[in-house]
Amino acid sequence: MRFMLNGAVKEVATHPAARLIDVLREECGLTGTKEGCGEGECGACTVLIDGEPVCSCIIPVAQVADAEVTTVEGLNGEHPLQKLFMDEVGAQCGICTPGMIMAALSLGPAPTLDEVRTALAGNLCRCTGYSAIYRAVMKWRGMTAGDTPGSAVVA
Repeated sequence: MRFMLNGAVKEVATHPAARLIDVLREECGLTGTKEGCGEGECGACTVLIDGEPVCSCIIPVAQVADAEVTTVEGLNGEHPLQKLFMDEVGAQCGICTPGMIMAALSLGPAPTLDEVRTALAGNLCRCTGYSAIYRAVMKWRGMTAGDTPGSAVVA
């Protein structure tokens, strides 16, 4: 199986039905992608496939043949959103953080708070850190929650 992984060609010898999360973690050594539910319900395992956020726990690796897969490791710890998650205390236990960051990358410029909430709706935070997460994402896009008409301010 051949695909692009974080900007480099990757070949793995695995069963085509193997879950992408397992291939990433076990065969590629990329443990930043977390498994929460194993059913595509929590978003902890979110990665980008050709720029679109997907739950890697329900994607067979065969589906990424010749595609571009980006994991949180592909951001090299240097993406401004990663720093903002830390600055705004959006990263608490850390299980949801990689998936939240990867899902947020799909947002366009100047999103409203409602658009941020919608983009992250498939990602569950067990520590109830949504306000801090929303603040981090809004600041990354140069906005504050109060900048968007009709949206409640995120404390």
